[in-house]
Amino acid sequence: MGVFTPERRRQTPPPEPPQYEPPRRPRRGVPWGLVALGIVIVALIFGVNWVRGVFPDFDNPFTQQTVDRSGPAVLKSLQDLHSYHAATGNFQQIVDLHRDSGLPDAILGSRTLYIAYGSVDASVDFTNVGGDAVDVSDDRLAATITLPRPTLSPARIDPSRSYVYDENQGALNEIGDLFSSNDHDQQELNILAVRKINAAAQQGSGLIARARENTRQMLSSLLRALGFTTVDVVFADETG
Repeated sequence: MGVFTPERRRQTPPPEPPQYEPPRRPRRGVPWGLVALGIVIVALIFGVNWVRGVFPDFDNPFTQQTVDRSGPAVLKSLQDLHSYHAATGNFQQIVDLHRDSGLPDAILGSRTLYIAYGSVDASVDFTNVGGDAVDVSDDRLAATITLPRPTLSPARIDPSRSYVYDENQGALNEIGDLFSSNDHDQQELNILAVRKINAAAQQGSGLIARARENTRQMLSSLLRALGFTTVDVVFADETG
């Protein structure tokens, strides 16, 4: 039996002092709700365009064809005209229609630029022009005619020239367009264009003044051909 000397005894290392570990901050959870919402929005934006571009290539069974089956127009009545169309104003109106929902426009909202071409007529009504409206001199060489003020017709939009120049829609708007037509939007654009063209015709267009001048020239040429040497055309709003 051998004897272990002190030198040969196993040396046991002293225990290490405990190391200080700083407290760990609790992990924040990933906002999966916002991530999911973002993924849905991106999918809607790109998915709608993909559906529109892909489905027609595979003979979409929901594709509709327009066939005009309407008959000829039916004449309901005839009406004599008692007014002189003295001038026509042609207008161009840019309608900038923006629908704001409070959400980002990329999600819900739209902006449409619509270029409308329309016209307004200026005419003079001869219906109530009686014998007392015409004053003829004794020698029948001079005549004075008093007429009512020229009036403006409502604006008429030319659909063959009017068009949507630019249109931006949110993802939810594009999804809604898949299930509805744009007739309502087109009607609203035309109503706005008519309203603005009517206002432009009334204010500073010079259409009323041109109607007065053309009416004077027309009546002067007519009465001079009948032998009158002096013709004076006066409008009711210019007297008094």
